[in-house]
Amino acid sequence: MGRSSLSPARRGHLIGVRLRAARPGDGPACHAVFHAAVHQGAAAFYSAEERAAWAPTADAPPDWEAQLLSGLTLIAERRGRIAGFMTMGADGHIDFAYVAPRFMGRGVSDALCGALESRARAAGLSLLTTEASHLARSFFLRRGWRETARQTVIRRGVALMNFRMEFQLTADRDPTC
Repeated sequence: MGRSSLSPARRGHLIGVRLRAARPGDGPACHAVFHAAVHQGAAAFYSAEERAAWAPTADAPPDWEAQLLSGLTLIAERRGRIAGFMTMGADGHIDFAYVAPRFMGRGVSDALCGALESRARAAGLSLLTTEASHLARSFFLRRGWRETARQTVIRRGVALMNFRMEFQLTADRDPTC
């Protein structure tokens, strides 16, 4: 989510992206998206030290895939490659929300978030929550989320600022925005 190097005429232009549930084997590719989104996509908002603490290695930790598969993880794919992914727990908490830098600003996050909102409504949830980075915060605010707190979290001894946010689900809201 966030800024893109695409020309303004290409921003928001989404072609051929397919959403699907995560499956075994998606871990390494999702981790590569996560790592690139943190180190490239969030570079304007976080220092090199902060990004290194947040995503220290390009190699997925041993429990990465299990964590992705433990809840609902939706993946946006284009031409067989993962363009982005979002995870949501049974309680409506969105933990991961990452898009590959080359797809940022092209509607991938909107498609993923809209699909998660629809799934949450179908599950009878009334509230979604997240802890958003600076980059994700602007995306969620644009979708109607509310910031409830600014907080500092410690990752590998480094303080990172993020934002607790929530979204009240209503039956009449168009999930595709």
